[in-house]
Amino acid sequence: MQRVALILMLFILLMNGRHGSDMPPATFDSLVVQARAIPLEKAGDAAAFGPLTLTGAWQLTSPHKAFGGISSLLVDDDGAMIGLSDTGELFGFRVSGAEGKGFIEPLPRIAAEEHWPGWRWDSESMQRDPVSGRIWVGFEGLQRICRYAPDFRALEGCVEPPEMADWPVTGSIESLVRFSDGRFLAIAEMAIGPAGAHDVLLWQGDPVDPATPPPVHLGYRPPTGYRPTDALWLGGDRLLVLNRRLTLADGFTARLSLVTLPRLAEGAILTGKPIATFAPPGLADNFEALALSRQNGQPVLWVASDDNHLFLQRSLLMRFALPAGWVSDAPAP
Repeated sequence: MQRVALILMLFILLMNGRHGSDMPPATFDSLVVQARAIPLEKAGDAAAFGPLTLTGAWQLTSPHKAFGGISSLLVDDDGAMIGLSDTGELFGFRVSGAEGKGFIEPLPRIAAEEHWPGWRWDSESMQRDPVSGRIWVGFEGLQRICRYAPDFRALEGCVEPPEMADWPVTGSIESLVRFSDGRFLAIAEMAIGPAGAHDVLLWQGDPVDPATPPPVHLGYRPPTGYRPTDALWLGGDRLLVLNRRLTLADGFTARLSLVTLPRLAEGAILTGKPIATFAPPGLADNFEALALSRQNGQPVLWVASDDNHLFLQRSLLMRFALPAGWVSDAPAP
């Protein structure tokens, strides 16, 4: 009964509007993140992760009151991490030891919006060009995509695509993908397109660039009962999509699907095959972020959860080894 009561409380808190901070974004500050290692045998049964091999799991905490709400993640090959919260703040940290010293800073903003409260900055998705270092961020509610200079030094521009105007305010651009040829893919968490699948927008170039043509509509079909929360391109025709579900019976669960991309054109439907499950008695929470890095030349997959700044949830981080050959330099179809 206690578990049901807690899950019911989550439903009430999350389904009744905003749950982010009413405070202005945090100013630049030092950040200490404690990464408590979770024994692998408690993180989940190996069978639940299919072809993935779990190599590490941590619970992240910090005394800084702004820490949490990690909705997207970037990981460098040297282990440096940038987490983006759903209140428009960046967390720089590492998990190499029990305690990592890093930083917190707000995303660069348009001057007129600098003092907006955190709940208006529902930053849910992030992509970085490995060549130029530029970063793109997708914002729910604002229905906006912004481009930043390398290391978030400056805001270069934003766009509010009319094709996203009718996407649900809290079920919008949770997933943003950039292909090596410069095309962008955005997957709606809740908006349903004409084919009955989740709406997907495909740009032939940078969506912030006025010269880029309007996007075309594709579709994505998640596992039954789940909604997409992040996506990660592995190269070629391989796309990972993280899918989330919240039910009274199970609380938060997630499934990771592998999509074999068809030719990306108007009307194409993306359908994935579930390859990993995050559910009790293993680690389960509001998993929203995927990232890719390399260690000793081998690709590493990272999965992180958004605690919604609620005491009922946790900021979890999991690390997986990917099967040989899954990551490539091949172009997307």
